[in-house]
Amino acid sequence: MNRYKQFSVFVAVFILSLTTVFSGFINKAEAAEDPLGLNAEAAILVDGETGKVLYEKNADVVLGVASMSKMMTEYIVLESIDKGKISWDQKVKINEYIHKLSAAPGLSNVGLTQGEDYTVKELYSAMAIHSGNAATVALAELISGTEKNFVQLMNKKAEELGLKDYKFVNASGLNNSSLLGNHPAGGANDENVMSARATARLAYRLITDYPEVLETASQARLEFRDGRTYDNFNFMLPGLVHEYEGVDGLKTGSTDFAGYGFTATAKRGDQRFISVVMKTDTRDTRFTETEQVLNYAFSNFNKETILKKNYQAKGQKSVPVVKGKGDSVKIHTKDELALTIKNGEKDQYQPKLVLDKKKLNEDGELTAPVKKGEKIGYMTVEAKGGEPVSFLTEDGEKLAKVDVVAAESVEKANWFVLSMRGIGGFFGDLFGSVASAVKGLF
Repeated sequence: MNRYKQFSVFVAVFILSLTTVFSGFINKAEAAEDPLGLNAEAAILVDGETGKVLYEKNADVVLGVASMSKMMTEYIVLESIDKGKISWDQKVKINEYIHKLSAAPGLSNVGLTQGEDYTVKELYSAMAIHSGNAATVALAELISGTEKNFVQLMNKKAEELGLKDYKFVNASGLNNSSLLGNHPAGGANDENVMSARATARLAYRLITDYPEVLETASQARLEFRDGRTYDNFNFMLPGLVHEYEGVDGLKTGSTDFAGYGFTATAKRGDQRFISVVMKTDTRDTRFTETEQVLNYAFSNFNKETILKKNYQAKGQKSVPVVKGKGDSVKIHTKDELALTIKNGEKDQYQPKLVLDKKKLNEDGELTAPVKKGEKIGYMTVEAKGGEPVSFLTEDGEKLAKVDVVAAESVEKANWFVLSMRGIGGFFGDLFGSVASAVKGLF
């Protein structure tokens, strides 16, 4: 082998070695960023009670959401029923377009007969259990007149719910190209998009505001009026192929653009978790990855008392009081503060006292009278190092706060005592001034 060939082999081996080393570094970095090593483009895990974020991977990346966007349609239907705009037994007559869409090949549907009446309950069940796309559009038209109007309502409601990183172009989550020439918003090939965080926030608000959604979402099968039985696409429900203890919702989704996604919720005892996985590569992968997330949740997180009732902050167990019989008042938490945290990490949280500035004067004092039990502020917790605890919503964040109240009453001093204090203060200041002046002579 001549020197040129030897050098070429050396360079090739050297480059291969560097590639292997850097590849190892990259893989280690990726593993560090995602401790679960999920086969999903994005994912998030939250506490179902407070919306406290427990795990996330690319949670703010905007991706196709497919039929998981039906959760927004479900929210609007349940809200419309709650407000009396529609009712469960209200009849909906199926038009030609809805009929044809229900028979379109390759789409999840229950057959809907043109000219026949179906109740809102039937259509909702078809949507929530078997992800019926035509049934979804029928409900959208019932509520808003047209699907185009309904899409505007979806986007408006998303803003009201505080979602970020979203765009709805139809009610069902299909690609617009599948809607038989219709596209209520956007272009012919557009479809709904959201981030994992926005999807989780929608799911959290859905089961928090309308927990009855789980009564339908938890049904493994739909017995429809056509005599057929339709499986729920959530194969983690009892009796289905990926059955997982505690799963009772919520919504799957898949298109070529979105890949396979799944928003799940599961409850065991008093613990509920919500998870989202987005853009997995197969139908089964979304369930195996969700299983991994939920296993992580139930094995590693528990609700623990962080602050006990009547807890007093170290270094500030009282607040100064003016114009009172006493010059300070003791304060403590009204109730205990409990949060879902990772096992063994209780000591990683520290209390944070926030006093109500509206109740304090410019010197940070309360003005008597102060009644026992009167709210003075609140106590929350933050991770040591000052990082805030992350929540999906402001309402959830409020659950991580507990009122701080006066532990005793401080009555207002009478006019004579206040006058004497004023006189004493005057002569005290006068004496101090004279003493300073005399001291200055020497």
